[in-house]
Amino acid sequence: MECGCSRFTSSCTSSSSLLLPSSAFRDSIFASRLRLRALKVRHRCVIRNSCQFHDSASSNGFPNKLFMQEAIGAEYGEGFETFRQDGPMKVDVDFLNDRLQEGFLQRIRYAMKPDEAYGLIFSWDNVVAETRTIKLNVWKQLASEEGKEIPEDKHTQRMMLSAGSDHLLHKVLVWETTESEVERLKLRLSELYCENLLRQLREPIEGLEDWLDAVSRAGIPCAVVSSLDRMNMVTTLERMGLKKYFQAIVAEEDGMESIAHRFLSAAVKLDRKPSKCVVFEDDPRGITAAHNCTMMAVALIGAHPAYDLVQADLAVASFTDLSVINLRRLFANKGSAFMDRQKQIIEKSPPKRKLTIDTIF
Repeated sequence: MECGCSRFTSSCTSSSSLLLPSSAFRDSIFASRLRLRALKVRHRCVIRNSCQFHDSASSNGFPNKLFMQEAIGAEYGEGFETFRQDGPMKVDVDFLNDRLQEGFLQRIRYAMKPDEAYGLIFSWDNVVAETRTIKLNVWKQLASEEGKEIPEDKHTQRMMLSAGSDHLLHKVLVWETTESEVERLKLRLSELYCENLLRQLREPIEGLEDWLDAVSRAGIPCAVVSSLDRMNMVTTLERMGLKKYFQAIVAEEDGMESIAHRFLSAAVKLDRKPSKCVVFEDDPRGITAAHNCTMMAVALIGAHPAYDLVQADLAVASFTDLSVINLRRLFANKGSAFMDRQKQIIEKSPPKRKLTIDTIF
């Protein structure tokens, strides 16, 4: 009986040791859970880095790049990084021009309809929507709230439209010097801009709707780029009746760090290589960014005078001056080997024979 009881107790203790995890087993489970949690956090970080939500999207719901002077970008043909399972991959201008080549059937279609091979990229400010008046009113409204005054000279007005808010608040207006106050004023600027944009903006730039209708009938895809957030941008486009003309939108949520990055992202969304895209801009910095991306640039005279836009491939006073044939003329001199770097061939002429007395006589 004692043997049976002892056998039973020993079996119970052995089975309990199998059922209840030991300290080492618990440690291994805890370590595996920590490892799994770390992998999940790392996976979230990779997703956030690829989408770049943490850099561009503000935590309060308002865009934080509206009153910033963005970098031109792609000075040496560099692009941006995308994240894949095997690691990050650099996407530059040459890579996109090579990978976005037309296929066999597309080349046949573009041979019959050459206009469809192009892609049009429109800047938001002063090209799609007149935002100069809104920005000036926003600065004046902010000054009245803070009890400040804004000089009425032309230099300050021009700086309010082109320079970043940090430079304006520190160097031009000299309102605040502390970083916390500057961040508060920048946030209030974004809030006022979004409110005034949704309340005041009703009509697009003159002639834009007719031009978009013409290129839509020609089968040319269009994209619009901006540092504005996507929700306010889509709402404003729908109010102006232009949403149906744009096949792609590059907004703040895309996390692009420079003007050139926005143009390259628009080319990817349109499935057109950058060398086949035309950028419509009103700023010389945007024209430089388009040329850095091997894109053509059409300048809209208005915010800047014509002599500041001489680097553009074409400068017009209004969209009513454009026709689809102008796009073909932009690429008329651009063949398969046009402007490609080639080795220079230097022909070596044979040395001249020196005449001496022996050769003469």
